[in-house]
Amino acid sequence: MKKHQIFKSLAVLGCLLLAFTATALAQHLGTVHVKNATLLTVTNGTMEATDMVVKDGIITEIGENLSTPKGATVVDATGKFVLPGIIDAHSHLAVTRGINEATSPVTAMVSMEDVINPNDVGMYRALAGGVTSIHIMHGSANVIGGQGETIKLRYGLGQEELKFKEAKRTIKFALGENPTRVHGIGRGIQPRTRMAVEQVIRKTFDAALEYRANRDAYVAASKGKLKKGQAAPVPVAQNLKLDVISDIIDGEIYVHCHSYRADEIHMLMRVFKDYGVKNYTFQHANEAFKVAPELAANGASASVFSDWWAYKFEVYYSTAYNATILMKNGVVTSLNSDDEQLIRMLNHEAAKTMRYGELSEEDALKLITLNPAIQLGTDKYVGSLEVGKQADFGIWNDHPLSVYAKCEMTFVDGHKYFDMANDAVDMRLSINPNEEFGTSMQHEATRHADNCLRDVYYFFGNEEARTNHSHE
Repeated sequence: MKKHQIFKSLAVLGCLLLAFTATALAQHLGTVHVKNATLLTVTNGTMEATDMVVKDGIITEIGENLSTPKGATVVDATGKFVLPGIIDAHSHLAVTRGINEATSPVTAMVSMEDVINPNDVGMYRALAGGVTSIHIMHGSANVIGGQGETIKLRYGLGQEELKFKEAKRTIKFALGENPTRVHGIGRGIQPRTRMAVEQVIRKTFDAALEYRANRDAYVAASKGKLKKGQAAPVPVAQNLKLDVISDIIDGEIYVHCHSYRADEIHMLMRVFKDYGVKNYTFQHANEAFKVAPELAANGASASVFSDWWAYKFEVYYSTAYNATILMKNGVVTSLNSDDEQLIRMLNHEAAKTMRYGELSEEDALKLITLNPAIQLGTDKYVGSLEVGKQADFGIWNDHPLSVYAKCEMTFVDGHKYFDMANDAVDMRLSINPNEEFGTSMQHEATRHADNCLRDVYYFFGNEEARTNHSHE
């Protein structure tokens, strides 16, 4: 075969592959007509006996007695509730081994997008709990860890297709015992104390600012933009780690920071104010209620547990009223799981805030829908039932804040990924559908199965510490 024929064949093959990919993606943008449901819109109240029409993955109409689009799947939701897809702002699902790059206090150059595991059956189980998107986070071994990745639970699709393309870039920071224990105690390097954690951040930010100035000057000079008489700057090689830190300072990356104590939360707000960092969320943040007005004044967000604490000393001062206090002080607050089992019951976690602080139904639902979307920069696309938004939602047999409620169907982009009535065993891949799971809840007091320090003790070769230590 001649060269031009080979190239022509390759071009045709490439076009066919692109067409196949486009078709495959289009098939997962559903058209559906949900009829006569109670819509929990989150932003526009509760709408009873209401229809919702979705075309090619986008909500196009909400109202009564709407016409069914051609080719739409019709769902009679009489007596049922439709809730926007639940969003988990702190998860470690869908990841192959390697939550923590625990080799340095600062590892901003690594990213969770490189270790997404599209075959994790935990995603399917999360869909069964009405969850439609999650924020995959690096662990908390480092002061500045790796970059996160927000994905939609398009279970059955590939690694790239899981990514929530419109989501903001994120990165994990960590304060407190985890980085001091891993690096100060474990490796004999800074940070050894909580004070040093602050200095690691400041030193890294200063290095990034200096690098960016020198790098920009060098790049400009290499493009012939030197001023008359100006000496050529010293060559500056690209530094991926400092590029990421520079993007944080420039506001292009949202920070999600592992934290517990009020003094450390206050410290990081002060540091971020000094460097002009504005988009950040405190994860866990058990003592955030102590500095709720300060969080609101700084525009900081919080993603917390409802009532999970006392699994190590720095987490003893906690309260089940944390989320309520934060919300009533104007802090954008979400509830997260950080756990492969709890993620299936985030609706129950939200319901607890109505008991502890008497949050309104709408505010309780915001904790697991709109607010985590805001924290991930996806609120223009998901988090509420509104015309123009992506059709991520669950259909429930009872009000989702009821302990008796079950999610019967879950849709992502208008495509049904979970259906309780047609829950085929083969959807579980090689998993036995009758097996027991959820070990984290069995060891709740010490969180032995917690993910935030996964792999760290394997890294140090300390099996005894890994087995006996309270991980978080």
